[in-house]
Amino acid sequence: MAKNKKPSKKYKPKYVLVNPMGFVMENMTSVSSHTSFMLDLNIKNHSALTMLTTGKGTKWDINTLIAMVNITEAFVRLGVGKDYADVVRDGVQALRSVGKRGVETGSFVMKSSEMNALNMVMELHDAQMEMVTLKDMDKAIALVNEEYRQRKMTPIVEKR
Repeated sequence: MAKNKKPSKKYKPKYVLVNPMGFVMENMTSVSSHTSFMLDLNIKNHSALTMLTTGKGTKWDINTLIAMVNITEAFVRLGVGKDYADVVRDGVQALRSVGKRGVETGSFVMKSSEMNALNMVMELHDAQMEMVTLKDMDKAIALVNEEYRQRKMTPIVEKR
């Protein structure tokens, strides 16, 4: 082989859909039609917020709320509830201050303004989940993963 030729890339076969019509129909269905998934998600998110409101919040609860706020913000960027961008911004600020205090003191306790902001974000998230499709959910997850990969996300707690 000549020295100026690049080696060829490894062959990757294309993904073959077994049921293309089923794939299209599934992406058009609402997320809320998957009741077991929605029930598990609502229990997880609301219990994390409840634990923080009662002063028993752990790192797991904060991580759950961070994931919920990230998805909510991604939906707003994709145009689902873009009128509520200020609600998401306030929720992110509240989460940052709770996280910072939690790292410093060892316990995650919210103030009333932070509790109100996170309750509003939770309501927005629940409303978004009622109206989005699985395709929208996939787009939001891909957006969050891409932001994370590119290190564009604002950290909840600044590293020193």
